[in-house]
Formats: sequence, C-alpha cells, structure tokens
Amino acid sequence: MPNLADTAHALVAPGKGILAADESSGTIKKRFDAIGVESTEENRRAYRDLLFTAAGAEQWISGVILFDETIRQSSADGTPFPQLLEAKGIVPGIKVDQGAKPLAGAPGETITEGLDGLRARFEEYRGLGARFAKWRAVYSIGDGRPSEYAVWTNAHALARYAALAQEAGLVPIVEPEVLMDGTHTIAEAYRATARVQHAVFTELRDQRVELEGMLLKPNMVLSGYDCPDQATVREVAEQTVRCLRHHVPAAVPGIVFLSGGQSDAAATEHLNAINSLGPQPWELSFSFGRALQAATQKAWSGSAANVAAAQAAYLVQARLNGLARSGRWTPD
Repeated sequence: MPNLADTAHALVAPGKGILAADESSGTIKKRFDAIGVESTEENRRAYRDLLFTAAGAEQWISGVILFDETIRQSSADGTPFPQLLEAKGIVPGIKVDQGAKPLAGAPGETITEGLDGLRARFEEYRGLGARFAKWRAVYSIGDGRPSEYAVWTNAHALARYAALAQEAGLVPIVEPEVLMDGTHTIAEAYRATARVQHAVFTELRDQRVELEGMLLKPNMVLSGYDCPDQATVREVAEQTVRCLRHHVPAAVPGIVFLSGGQSDAAATEHLNAINSLGPQPWELSFSFGRALQAATQKAWSGSAANVAAAQAAYLVQARLNGLARSGRWTPD
C-alpha cells in the first residue's frame, strides 16, 4: 500500500490531473436532463463506463473521484470500476461529504455535513478500492458573506474530515470553494478566498493533518458571473497564484483546481495562464468535472452508437488540460 505522500504525488504527476466524476444523483440528473437522457442507474453506469474505458486517458488522467453509487458499480465486462481504473494506472477516489446544508444562525450560508459515521464509511470505501477522498465546502460572496462563522465552521469540518481520511490511509482532497455567483470584483474574490484558505490551513495544522499527504482543491480567483468588470486571464492567474503563495504551505504536494462553473475553454485557458507564471512550491493541476465532461455528454446523448465519439471528445479535453497543466496549451 503506497504511503499518503506517494499517492498524493501520483495524483499530481507531471502532465496529469483528476477527473471529478462524483456528481451526486441530483447533479447528474441536471446534466442528463440537458442532453435528454433519463437519469437511471443503468444510464449513469453506462456513462461512467465510457469515461473509464476510454483508451489512453491515463496519459492525462491520474485519478478519478467516484460517487457512492459509482464505486459499487462495474464495467460492462463485470470488472468493478475501482479495479478497472487501477489496472490503467489511474487512482480511484471517493466523494464522502453529504452536501452543503443551511448553516444555523447564518442566513444564506451553508455547512457541509457528513462527519457522523465517517470513520466507518472510510473503512468500507478503502475496502472497495478507494485510495483518496474528497470533501467540498462552499462559500458565497455578498451582503457580508462569507461570515467569519461560516469560514471557520467549514474549515473545522474540512480538517476533521482530512484527519479521519489520513487515519484510514486515504489522501484527503480538501475543497473549499468560493462560488462565482454574484457581482463581486476579482478584488473581492481575492479577499474572500484568502480568508477561507487562511482558516483552512490553520485548522489543518491544529488538527494534526499531515500536509505532505493531502491535496488542496481551491477555486481560481475570479470575478463574479455578473460583475460588469471581468478580470483578464492574466489577472486571474496572478491573483490566484498570489493568494496561494500567501496561504498554502510549501509542504502541500499539489493544488488541483476546480473549474467552478467556468466553461471548459475558460477553465483550460486559466489553468494554462497559472502554469505559465513559472515554477511554484507545489504542482498546479486540475480536478475538473464539467470542464472535462460537457462536450463528452453532448456527444454521447445516451446512445451506445455514440460511445466512440464521446470518448474522443473526452480525450481531447483531457489532453488540452494536460497541456495547460504545464503551460503548453495554445488556443489552436
């Protein structure tokens, strides 16, 4: 069994990143609704199967985050998905949080739940083949948000999750996401993201999490969706790296950005710009869901006849982000 640091480094190997295929039942239903596909268990299995069996994806994909349903499913030939991924040299992981719920006493803010019984769930997931885990906290900007209360309660929960994951022998991916929703400027996004990252690493240290055996999955520092003054690609890259350099210890092996509702093209361009700023203390990679899958889902549209075309679309996006991972992506 590889140690935590070895697994963390494998997940941020040069030129590679993580596929987030951990959409909850509700989220994947929205994705399937958009392409006119019924969200049945078999359709979800068939869709994940085409992703995981795409020949050559392992050149650019180091790991896959699975959902509870998916880690228990198998490929068309009967091979359990975690075994299928391991055979390709791709590390299987698992989403363990149970979603963001309203935070008592803080209107408009949330706390991520799922700590109860987590130690036992980690044992089960490790037995099913998981070697890393993910927990997401979300924060919004505007009208005094994020409050100190929301910032620190979520940081505490993220660190408790991370400590339990490491106890179980799994690498924790710690995901504090400051949402793009709103009219905020990039300066406001920077301030919120900085506060969140400061709290997260304070709690991780206090709760004795081994930084060498974890990964951070943050948002990029972006203007709000509805901000009239959108930041340039260069500004996003510079402010994102500045924030990380102020708050993330060099002991952390890697940072795997979420796409956060960006288009696939924007997420790739921003990742490329971030990596073009030169060497940093950590590997700067990706852990994309929608930005890797949007074109794939559209090409598939629920038809077995479209599997090859859907896999080709997925491989294109994986390759583009693999290039952006080292600053070698170009618009053409």
